[in-house]
Amino acid sequence: MSDGTKPIDDPFLVGYQPSELRIASEFLTTWLPFLTRDLCRRCATSLADRIGSLSPEASNDSKPANPDENSSGLTPKSKEVQTASDNVNGDDDYDDNYNTNSLGSWKDGADGKSEPYQDASTSGVASKSLSVETSNSKMSWADMAQEDELEEEEEWNKQLVTVNASAGDLRITKSTLPREQREHIRFMSVKRKKDFVSLERDKGKYVNVVEGLELHTGIFSAAEQKRIVDFVYDLEQKGRSGELKPRTFTAPRKWMKGKGRITIQFGCCYNYAVDKNGNPPGILQDEMVDPLPTLFKVIIRRLVRWHVLPPTCIPDSCIVNIYEEGDCIPPHIDNHDFVRPFCTVSFLSECNILFGTNLKIIDAGEFEGPLRIPLPVGSVLVLKGRGADVAKHCVPAVPMKWISITFRRMDESKRPVWYTPEPDLQDIQPLSYEEDNGYRSRRQSTRRGDNLESGGPSERSYSRSEPRDSTWRGRGSGSRWNRGRGRGNLGS
Repeated sequence: MSDGTKPIDDPFLVGYQPSELRIASEFLTTWLPFLTRDLCRRCATSLADRIGSLSPEASNDSKPANPDENSSGLTPKSKEVQTASDNVNGDDDYDDNYNTNSLGSWKDGADGKSEPYQDASTSGVASKSLSVETSNSKMSWADMAQEDELEEEEEWNKQLVTVNASAGDLRITKSTLPREQREHIRFMSVKRKKDFVSLERDKGKYVNVVEGLELHTGIFSAAEQKRIVDFVYDLEQKGRSGELKPRTFTAPRKWMKGKGRITIQFGCCYNYAVDKNGNPPGILQDEMVDPLPTLFKVIIRRLVRWHVLPPTCIPDSCIVNIYEEGDCIPPHIDNHDFVRPFCTVSFLSECNILFGTNLKIIDAGEFEGPLRIPLPVGSVLVLKGRGADVAKHCVPAVPMKWISITFRRMDESKRPVWYTPEPDLQDIQPLSYEEDNGYRSRRQSTRRGDNLESGGPSERSYSRSEPRDSTWRGRGSGSRWNRGRGRGNLGS
């Protein structure tokens, strides 16, 4: 494999803008551990150099990567890239101590706050990948904003690839799609698993006690996940410095293994147990907390528009949980001060959640139950029906740092006395599964004569009336969805 050439010298890259090359470089860099697998060290280094050369100006601006867990980055041509290639040899021998993360992994090393997490489109099994670094990367959030809700927006081009079957040549046509069309493509690419089954006896007969559970993946891109995680770390810092209301932020002392996760509540103050004043578990109607931040309202609109939550149950509160390694959630059913459905979004790492009517506590942070569901990074778990009200759920001790954000709607009779409805969370309409007719005709004309398999969202037909469900069917003794003790293991 020859050394990488600079993009300006390669005729294949002449027609591309520097911003496009930078995006390609960042994307390919996150795939380096996969692309260099089974390659010799020299070839792996050459491939890393070739990818890094796509964006030489970013390379010159990047800072040295810090291999510590709290180091960061986004720029493809950093020293960490070189380090990654050095860790690959012909025997496929990887350094287990090298800090790698999955596709779409981002870090924020300038302040040491952000940690690695995966792209929402990755599978449930955590895979290794690469973190890269830059000091002033401009992250896109345009895909999440439905209007001009955020100050910055980075436009990105959708490239339509067509193949001339007769000539056999590859032609790349650059086409800038409007935001609505880009959103529709991503919306139709979401995977939705709704067939979870766990048969247990309830009221004298066997029923599926997890009926109503749904797992949605592909809702948030890697850039969106980074924006959310960085915002959560900002909230944590504000909480520690006293900039949030006292009942908004809680960082209890870790008095035993598994206890002590940080919680940040918005919209209402929820009391987990009987407090010193004798208040029972539930919403404390006289306690003040901060209102929902704008960014979280943007997320809520995404969840409703993309058919994750129904427009009849738009969340008006949320709680952020920041877990350190070993933290857990004991078996419980969510309080009925909150109506169903509600959902939890996972960030930073994959962890397991257990379901069952009789979850067993084996040890501190160790539980056992009939159904274990891995929660991929960026995934959204929806709880309703028996899955919310019959089966209990718990999270065993997490194997690494994990952030969850749970969005719930309060029962109207339980809302705080100071509650005021959010104007921008009213009358949110879900997207239609039918795409715009004009857009469909343009895509059909673009694809006329194509010979590509329909393997991606740009080739998929959207004329159906139902969303695409995932083909995950894991049932049986060997299933990753089924029985086993829960310690947050990722490999089962």
